[in-house]
Amino acid sequence: MRASYVMKREEIPDTIVEIVSDEERATLRARIKQLLKEQNAIIIAHYYTDPDLQLLADETGGHVSDSLDMARFGHDSPAKTLVVCGVRFMGETAKILNPEKRVLMPDLKAECSLDIGCPIEDFSEFCDQRPDRTVVVYANTSAAVKARADWMVTSGSAVDVIKHLHAQGKKTIWAPDKYLGQYVQEQTGADMLIWQGACVVHEEFKGKELLELMKLHPEAKVLVHPESPASVIELADVVGSTTGIIQAARTLPAKEFIVATDKGIFHKMKEAAPDKVFIEAPTSGYSATCKSCAHCPWMAMNTLRKLEQSLRTGMNEIHVDPEIGRKARLSIQRLLDFTSGKSKAALAGDA
Repeated sequence: MRASYVMKREEIPDTIVEIVSDEERATLRARIKQLLKEQNAIIIAHYYTDPDLQLLADETGGHVSDSLDMARFGHDSPAKTLVVCGVRFMGETAKILNPEKRVLMPDLKAECSLDIGCPIEDFSEFCDQRPDRTVVVYANTSAAVKARADWMVTSGSAVDVIKHLHAQGKKTIWAPDKYLGQYVQEQTGADMLIWQGACVVHEEFKGKELLELMKLHPEAKVLVHPESPASVIELADVVGSTTGIIQAARTLPAKEFIVATDKGIFHKMKEAAPDKVFIEAPTSGYSATCKSCAHCPWMAMNTLRKLEQSLRTGMNEIHVDPEIGRKARLSIQRLLDFTSGKSKAALAGDA
């Protein structure tokens, strides 16, 4: 049994940027729009995906958001087919909440280092040896891990949920992101046993280099995702989820922002605050000397060509075992109930 997984550099795919001409882009966009109409389908895209996909989602009645809101939007939509542009766990979550709908993805190889780093066999054994603890997992996990958990949380809800459980005197197992877990533990004082996983994008951000960049931009506000190392988080003006970072860019009076999260988010940040300047936080290196260079290589697998192919052929459909899906939905539903404003007292009996 292990409680950690460190990805080797060779396990991380190269980040491939799809190059398309203006003519091909126009053709692909027209085909995709027609296929969406014919199949009663919508695009649900994550903030980290290519701007072309985010624009298509917005133009065709789809949605661009964080992982949980993507699944919630799919559930509320009358569409029969959901095309999830993101990584595999997002497609699985959409299927869990919408088992009657067809869920497609541009590329089923679009994984997540946090998901990969928390294999169900090891995690189940880890939990089984600690039956006195409530199991809380981050959204960036497989359907099977969510099925083993008592609660699923997002980066925006994690502190509130752990505070809620801590107030009940409950000790927790947290998985898989160690940096987010440490941040939540510091914010809540809860007794948390933390799985040692990490996001290959956010782990690359470095506090020392960030401090040097801040000296060059003394008026800039620093926005940091809590999957980042503590040395980066401690320099932040705002620590927040993807949605929280975009909101901060919109509402804070600063004109410059240094942003420590996947640079795919810059598209929505520029839409939200077109008069402001956004600067990438420094990673541990550049090009071949860094793993991610602030962009998830798996998110980059979502492309216009693959999206068109998936809709045209029906390939890359997400399937979740019905029993795993049923169990996983319980942990997700606890979060949905909690964040919907239902009485926390009513949840007191939850695991």
